[in-house]
Amino acid sequence: MVHWVFAASTGAAEHGAEKAAGSSVPEVSNLITLIHHAIQETRLGHFLHNHPDWENIVFSWCALLILCLVVYFALRSRKLIPSGLQNLVEMAMEALDNLVCSVMGHRGHHYTPFIATLFLYIWLMNMSGLVPGLKSSTSNLNITIGMAIAVFFYAQITGIRELGPFGYLHHMAGSPKDAVGWSMSVLMFPLHVMEELIKPCSLSLRLFGNILGEDALIGVFVLLGIACTNLVFGSGFELAAALRHEGHISIPIGLPLQVPFMLLAMLTGTIQALVFSLLSTIYIFMMLPHEEHH
Repeated sequence: MVHWVFAASTGAAEHGAEKAAGSSVPEVSNLITLIHHAIQETRLGHFLHNHPDWENIVFSWCALLILCLVVYFALRSRKLIPSGLQNLVEMAMEALDNLVCSVMGHRGHHYTPFIATLFLYIWLMNMSGLVPGLKSSTSNLNITIGMAIAVFFYAQITGIRELGPFGYLHHMAGSPKDAVGWSMSVLMFPLHVMEELIKPCSLSLRLFGNILGEDALIGVFVLLGIACTNLVFGSGFELAAALRHEGHISIPIGLPLQVPFMLLAMLTGTIQALVFSLLSTIYIFMMLPHEEHH
């Protein structure tokens, strides 16, 4: 048995992307959901009801705060021979630096801080949904779009800084070198502009869809575990009535059917953070001037 509090919440209340579709997404309750149920008649309760996306912002800031605290405590008393938390942070940074440099070459050291921060931030948000009381902010499209837009502007600013304004426009036109290339630049320029605008869309939708799917799957099996427990103890009718009448249920005990999927979510959440960071690295690298010789 495992103690869970579960909410089968509507898409309009929990996910901005699902609001338009009007579909229901099962989701494990978090601390803000429970606070909202406790104070729903107060001014703060009405605010949380009318602005449900605030919970995603709160949990994204919690992930950022945890990341800052880990780095602070790891580096506040640095040693020449690292140990403990400092050793763990340095190992993670070295691994991410090797990943970035494997794509960008020696120039990757300059971009490692941005890519490493992006990876760790996304990874923490992905993992927070597996902690009872917390939520994966990356299951909300607003959060993933915000990060994708940040990558978009970082890549464009990098291209303008490294290539210069005219070099940047030349790159967007397909880097023409002869008459045929210049004649095709009229077609290549709008295609490249469209490609750059599609990149943040693909980044945000990929991360959002995968993490939302994980949370929904875990939520379904939490509900199934609670339903099985209630049926065993003869309260299945009360469970069904609660679902039909309120749209929310708060039953503390259920079979831990979601545990295998939580373990799988740890793997897929790490992969999604890696994919987002690696694609961001490639997008930035494509804006850098490339040498003619190998």
